[in-house]
Amino acid sequence: MNYLLFYTFIFLLGGHGYCTLEIIWRGRTHYSMFFAGGIIFMIFFFIAEQMKKTPLLSKCLLGTVIITAIEFIFGYIFNLKYDMNVWDYSNMPLNLMGQICLPFSALWFGLSFILFKWIVKGDLYQRFF
Repeated sequence: MNYLLFYTFIFLLGGHGYCTLEIIWRGRTHYSMFFAGGIIFMIFFFIAEQMKKTPLLSKCLLGTVIITAIEFIFGYIFNLKYDMNVWDYSNMPLNLMGQICLPFSALWFGLSFILFKWIVKGDLYQRFF
């Protein structure tokens, strides 16, 4: 039960955080980004708990892949299938179907570094409960 409460809190915090970053970055967000952010944050906390001894660089690379993959999945669903035009990276270099691109993946690496270095800690669950 405690894990359920913990990960629900983490999901809500991640969803809110992701939407806040989007509003700061581009002045708007979409409800789908709340769910993407929540899922990403939960996965990051799971990684931090399970991979405590893994080097920071490795966790950042994994985080970059995870964020990019979730961004592609959500982009495919909301932008391509449902034509909601949440974002479009078609004008960015090295993009895939306009849903992900190398420059934003580099940004996700930086975000992963910040999260794993200072925010997402493997012992947070023990301190929380």
